[in-house]
Amino acid sequence: MPKPIKPVSEMVRAARARIEEIETKDAIAMVGDDDVVIVDLRDVRERQRSGFIPGSFHCPRGMLEFWVDPQSPYYKDVFSQDKKFVFHCASGWRSALSVATLQDMGFEAAHIREGFSTWKDQGGPVVFPDHNK
Repeated sequence: MPKPIKPVSEMVRAARARIEEIETKDAIAMVGDDDVVIVDLRDVRERQRSGFIPGSFHCPRGMLEFWVDPQSPYYKDVFSQDKKFVFHCASGWRSALSVATLQDMGFEAAHIREGFSTWKDQGGPVVFPDHNK
């Protein structure tokens, strides 16, 4: 008989208990703040379909640890900035796990508690990719 796996919902709950969570309305107020980098962890297809937060940096979830680690060959300079990093996904589950992992790496970050799911409904600005470029 296969060993039971730990439900991802328990992992998200444990991550949320130890990371900084930001409510959507507070995250909306951060758009355009030069001291904040909003990082979108969603898949490129999600961004194309639903739009994205203006000025957000796209970092696919699968590359996160590699892009943040300065010793990785995939490192991205954006993560060397002395700014507040606020991550989001669609519903807050992927970003909660991601921020907990980053915290374990020694990288300080927060996430938008409900993700992009409530962004538009609460008046958050959304842009769509320009497919003509």
